Amino acid sequence: MHEILTLQLGHRANHLATHFWNTQESYFTYDNAQAPSPVDHDIHFRAGVGARGEETFTPRTLIYDLKGGFGGLRKWSGLYDQQQLDDEQGVEGAKGIWDGNVVLHADPQISQSDYQRSLDEGIPNPQALSTQTVRYWSDFNRVFYHPRSIVQINDYELNSTLMPFEKWENGEELFVSMDVDNDLLDRDVRGLAEECDQMQGMQIFTGGDDAWGGFASRYVEKLRDEYGKMPIWSWGIEEEQGKGQMAKQLLRTINAARTINEMARNASLYVPLSVPAIQLPPYVHLNRDSEWQISGLLSMALESMTLPSRLRPDEQRRGLLGDIEAALNVNGNQRIAQLQCTILDPETELPRTVNGYASHDDRAPSDTIHAMIKEDDVGLINSHLDMNLSTGNRRSLTYASQHDTSDHTFGAVENTRGRVQEARDQELDEDEINYARKRRRLAGLSVVERYHSSLQFPLLDSFPRIFSMRPNPAELAVHTSLSTTTDISKRVKALQKLATRMVGLDEREALSNGLGEISEAYEEGWNSGSDEDSDD
Repeated sequence: MHEILTLQLGHRANHLATHFWNTQESYFTYDNAQAPSPVDHDIHFRAGVGARGEETFTPRTLIYDLKGGFGGLRKWSGLYDQQQLDDEQGVEGAKGIWDGNVVLHADPQISQSDYQRSLDEGIPNPQALSTQTVRYWSDFNRVFYHPRSIVQINDYELNSTLMPFEKWENGEELFVSMDVDNDLLDRDVRGLAEECDQMQGMQIFTGGDDAWGGFASRYVEKLRDEYGKMPIWSWGIEEEQGKGQMAKQLLRTINAARTINEMARNASLYVPLSVPAIQLPPYVHLNRDSEWQISGLLSMALESMTLPSRLRPDEQRRGLLGDIEAALNVNGNQRIAQLQCTILDPETELPRTVNGYASHDDRAPSDTIHAMIKEDDVGLINSHLDMNLSTGNRRSLTYASQHDTSDHTFGAVENTRGRVQEARDQELDEDEINYARKRRRLAGLSVVERYHSSLQFPLLDSFPRIFSMRPNPAELAVHTSLSTTTDISKRVKALQKLATRMVGLDEREALSNGLGEISEAYEEGWNSGSDEDSDD
């Protein structure tokens, strides 16, 4: 069935993943009057049996968070109870040898949000969600999780000032200590993995510039030892550049450098994620202090980009994680990619402008593919992708940034979701496209792997109202791109330069050399014509 196993590491990652799971839940169809969903739900969901013997369908995921990070979410939902899980695991209730009085001391429970309460009672939400009412990621959650998916870490507390969980080495040490005590792969991962018939890979949501980066790096290292060549995609969420005190910014930057260095060795693909510090398109109104809104924007692009990996093969062209990864990693060691996206006008599927209507002169995706067949110097479609959601985009760009001709793109995978493009795709000859793609790859030119789905991105009541468009849409046509470019080398070089000055002597050389090797992977075989490093 080509299942995908998900790991969610940390509070920011769980905000992002909650939006992701809410979107997957919206694709389910429950009556014969609705058309079957093009999404294969078995890829991300697992079947089970609930407390009352009813069939359940819960996400194939593991959710790690610190003490206090789960909000009002309960480990035991209405689907399961403690006794049932004990029976499944072969655990018998045993009485302790102490026969005296027992006094139970429990932390005060965090109350459910009004939104969660309305979902449980099956009534309309009394008020729309807002930045004031969303306190935790569980406040806007729409799905049930299996109890074994919930993993609370009690060594640290969320937002603690006494023991802040912010240094990379804190996360590394935490994973090592937990793994020594429990063997996390045996306790948490193996059971979910063995339920899969033909797992296509794993996706990991994690913080990329805090302690969770260290935790995730060690986790991915152990997963790689266990699962060999299986695709392991990691999405590292980073704080917006220039936000917070200078000391905090430097700490986050060093953390990000360590995470990239480790992920480039062990993950199949690592994609840094953050809201760009530059101006966003006029149709995006984002509260940069709201994790709910930030993760909503990132999730829209991430979910749209990975949509081909969970489509039914008989519906539309499916792109498994391994297929997408192969198109990006052109030279064999390009494991870091950047994510870009734009919202399209639903009538024309061209980029939107200030007033919400398409007016760009950029070619439509199908026009670009036709041009790729006829010529060798055609530019990529990136010129009209107006949001770069991967960090390192430090240049002063307007919202409708044009493609920098000094940058070279090695490989790009693009996905368009909308209904207009489907008719255009029927005009394209797949054999011609494949021939053109091979010819360009052999010539060292940019290669575009392209997918399309008529399934648009749904704007649920749990999704923040961050888009201003007329009329207000219920779903969005979205164009997304993952690409490996020379721009990644620029960011890694900047991290290398900073690490050389800021990191301790004991790891300075190893980190600097590792980042240098990563940077060179995005320069080999390409001469941009720049005289930046010339001695003339």
